[in-house]
Amino acid sequence: MTLSNQTSVSEVVQKASLAKHAAQRMNMLTTEQKNEALLKMADALVAEQASIISANEIDLQRGRANGTSESLLDRLALNEKRIAAMADGLRQVVELPDPVGDLLEQFERPNGMLVRKFRVPLGVIGMIYEARPNVTVDAAALCLKTGNSVVLRGGSAALDSNRRIVEVLHEALASSAMPADALQLIFSSDRSSVDEMLKLNGLIDVLIPRGGASLIQNVVKNATVPVIETGAGICHTYIDESADYEMALRIAINAKVQRPSVCNSMETLLVHEAFAANHLAALAEQFYSHHTELRGDERARQLASGMKAASEQDWDTEYNDYILNVKIVSGLDEALAHIRNHSTMHSECIVTEHAGNAERFLQEIDAAAVYHNVSTRFTDGFEFGFGAEIGISTQKLHARGPMGLPALTSTKYVVTGNGQIRG
Repeated sequence: MTLSNQTSVSEVVQKASLAKHAAQRMNMLTTEQKNEALLKMADALVAEQASIISANEIDLQRGRANGTSESLLDRLALNEKRIAAMADGLRQVVELPDPVGDLLEQFERPNGMLVRKFRVPLGVIGMIYEARPNVTVDAAALCLKTGNSVVLRGGSAALDSNRRIVEVLHEALASSAMPADALQLIFSSDRSSVDEMLKLNGLIDVLIPRGGASLIQNVVKNATVPVIETGAGICHTYIDESADYEMALRIAINAKVQRPSVCNSMETLLVHEAFAANHLAALAEQFYSHHTELRGDERARQLASGMKAASEQDWDTEYNDYILNVKIVSGLDEALAHIRNHSTMHSECIVTEHAGNAERFLQEIDAAAVYHNVSTRFTDGFEFGFGAEIGISTQKLHARGPMGLPALTSTKYVVTGNGQIRG
C-alpha cells in the first residue's frame, strides 16, 4: 500500500516521507539538471501569474475580513511586479555557483591515507514561516539548488497563494529531471501540523523557522529536530554626535519606512543628546511626513512634539509597522548598553563621522550584521549577492546572517587509502 492510500498516515508524515525518498534522487542530480528545473519554475510563475494573483486575492480578502493590518497585508500581497521579482530570484539562483560537491580541504596523513572534505546537501529541510508567499519560492529555489528536499509549512494567511504557487512549480518540475516530490507544501493550517513537524526526527533533517518571535521561540523550545534559528528583528540605529544630518536622515528614514514590515527594518532610533538638541525636531517631522508614529522617552518628547510616551515593553517590541521608538542617549556607551539589553542580535547601525566610535560599535555589538553609515535594510541575501535567502540566522552555530546556498549544505569526509588499518 502506498503512503497516499494510508488514511492513518497524517499529511505531514506522508509529505515528509515523499520528500525523504526524493532526497535520495536529488543527491544524484547535476548542477545543469538543477538549474534547468529552476528556470522552468521561473518561467511557469510568470506564465501563471494571473492564477497566482487570483489565489492571492482570496487570501487578501480573508485578511481584510479578519482585520489584518495594512503592513501585514502588504507582506501578503502579490502583483505582477512581485511575481516577476520571484521569478528573477529563481534565475539569480541559477547564476550562482552550486556549492554541492565543493572540495573544502584535503590532506594526507603520515600513513598515506587521503582525507578530503566535501560539501553535501543537508537532506530534508523543514521550513515553517508566516505571511509572505515569496518565501515559498525563495525557500524552494535555495533548497532545490543545493540538492535538498524541502517541506514547507506557510502561515494560514497565505494558504491559497502558497498552494497555487506550489501547484505551478510542481507542473514545471514534471518536465524536468528533478523529482516533484522534493518540493512539498503542508496544506493544513492547524497548529498541530507545526507541532508534528517539530518532532519528525528521521524524516526531516533540519528545521528553519521564519517569522515573528512567538513562532521562532515555539520552534526553538519545542523541536527535537535540529533547528537553525532565524531571529526576530529589533534593529537599532544610533545617530552619534558627529553624524552628518543629511546622511543620518536618509539612513534613518530608509531603515524605518522603506518597508517597515520586514525583519531588518529599524524599531528603535537612538540619538546622541547633542545631535538631538539641534536636529531631532526636524527629524521627527520627516518621520511624521511618512505617516510614522513616534514613541519617545521623556527627553525625546521634550525636544520633538507629537511623540507618544514609550513604555518599557516598547523597547522589546518588533512592530513590523509604521511605529518607531526614539531614545536620547548621552553617548556611545549608553547606546551600546541599550542595544545589548534589547537587541535580538539581528542588524545594528551607527551613523557617525568619528572613526573610533565606529570601530568600537562594530567591534562591541554582537549581532549577525553591524553597519557603519549604512541602512539596516541591507541585511538581505539579494543585497549581499547571495541570491534569494532562506532566512537571516541570528544564532552562532552552522550559519549566521543572511543564509544563502552554502548555509544549506553540510559536509562529508571522504577517506581513501590502500589497506590502512588502525593499530
